[in-house]
Amino acid sequence: MRKILPHIIALLLAAFGLLTLFLSSSVIFDLFDIRAKEGNYVLFVVWANFLSSILYLVAALGLIKGKKWTIKPLSMTVIILFLAFIGLIIHINSGGIYETKTIGAMIFRLILTAAFTALAYFINSKNNK
Repeated sequence: MRKILPHIIALLLAAFGLLTLFLSSSVIFDLFDIRAKEGNYVLFVVWANFLSSILYLVAALGLIKGKKWTIKPLSMTVIILFLAFIGLIIHINSGGIYETKTIGAMIFRLILTAAFTALAYFINSKNNK
């Protein structure tokens, strides 16, 4: 089970990263008319998600290869998302338009990324003993 857990986590992380990459790049580059379907999106949140998607994929590769540095891109992602969430709150309090689903999505993404970071830390600490 120890050898398969990193691969399962990496697969989930890569799937989440690819989904995030597709959705965020579709909004940024207006692919498949997704921008119109998204409504009042907040562009800096979409860019934070785009950067996060790349870091998710890098971290998934690190998990598969058993690299210690896997925690770094995931930690950077948590920081990026946290800063974007603070920016979103400031944007909302300043009267900016947004979709209410964005708040829930940001909280979900932060919790999930923190969980992936903790799992990567746990996997690395077990592998290095």
